[in-house]
Amino acid sequence: MAGPRLREVLGRVLRIQGLSVQGARLEAKGVVVEVRPRQRKPRCGVCGRPAPGYDTSPGRLWRHLALGQTIFWLHYAPRRVHCREHGVRVERVAWAAHDSSFTRAFEELVAWQAQRLDKSSICRLLGINWRTVGTIIERIVEERLSPGRLEGLQIIGVDELGWKAGHKYVSLVVDHLRSRVVWVGEGKNEETLDAFFDELGEERTKELTHATMDLSAAFSKAVGNRAPHVRKVFDRFHVQKLANEALDTVRRQEVREQAGSQEGKALKQSRWALLKNPWNLTVRQGEKLSELKKTNQTLYRAYLLKESLARGMDYVQPKRASEHLDKWCQWASHSRLAPFAKLAKTVQRHKDGILAYVETGLSNGVVEGINNKIRALSRRAYGFRNPKAFRAMILLCCGGMEFTPPLPVAA
Repeated sequence: MAGPRLREVLGRVLRIQGLSVQGARLEAKGVVVEVRPRQRKPRCGVCGRPAPGYDTSPGRLWRHLALGQTIFWLHYAPRRVHCREHGVRVERVAWAAHDSSFTRAFEELVAWQAQRLDKSSICRLLGINWRTVGTIIERIVEERLSPGRLEGLQIIGVDELGWKAGHKYVSLVVDHLRSRVVWVGEGKNEETLDAFFDELGEERTKELTHATMDLSAAFSKAVGNRAPHVRKVFDRFHVQKLANEALDTVRRQEVREQAGSQEGKALKQSRWALLKNPWNLTVRQGEKLSELKKTNQTLYRAYLLKESLARGMDYVQPKRASEHLDKWCQWASHSRLAPFAKLAKTVQRHKDGILAYVETGLSNGVVEGINNKIRALSRRAYGFRNPKAFRAMILLCCGGMEFTPPLPVAA
């Protein structure tokens, strides 16, 4: 069927620029539409430059969108061209990316759905397998990944995230001002972050002012070596986490030493009373703290150290915070509590970064929020088999990418 009216109708249904409809036929797999490019002179499929024709490839199909249960396929015999730079290549077509078997509109819809749905749902809705979904996501992310995402970076957040059991990690760099992931690399060592600075370049590195991070020695060293002018900020969450771990270590030691005694019984159900903020304690937990104050001075001293460190980071004036941290480190070092003596050395070593938090109010909260979203993506996908697929999904959903699939418009 190739009547003028049919070609006009199909052209309106397909809504693809740079395409001319020649006819259509109904087959078992759907409607096969014969098309050809509007441009007369072929272009290289890789670089898009005009190139002389070489010969004609066999006819091939591109999967397009569906109308209900009826799938549309585009059929065309692409020309091969001889490009000066890339040699003999298949010509570029307006409706699909190079080496893709799907139209751009179809891939746009897949990417839009992948930001909102799990792969199994996409496979069910579009009639494709999960490998195809992953391939499309990786291709469209590489194609749409804006080089400008690294422009104008001033405040960045750095963190690592596990993507597979067995200590497999990726490192993330987040733009604080735009709340989006701008870079993902495999690993969590100094060399991983060096790769980010290599891609960023010296000129754009000079524009950085602050970098928030946890107390990772690898990240701190990389930032110190590659961007020594950048102020490193260690937020209170990670410092207080170390204090909580030190307190819990002391508690476990006391439980072992006091096992079977009356003092040991008083330690039961004391963990959350010790770790929670004072204003969040229940009546029972408050009573437990009062009991520990009388029965176990060692553990109560550890609790006071934990709370004192938190108060030190509540100061608004960096000078007062600095004085408090110095006194706290001295107290912790002479507390006869090994976990807190060790923590005192860590705090002293990272004091400048902790004071930077007090001075600027910056934290890794934006990064942690994005990490929670990424963990949800990982659970939704039941894990990822390789870091390349994980990276593509992170950038797709957390990199600020926007898609405009051909969705119906309400009348």
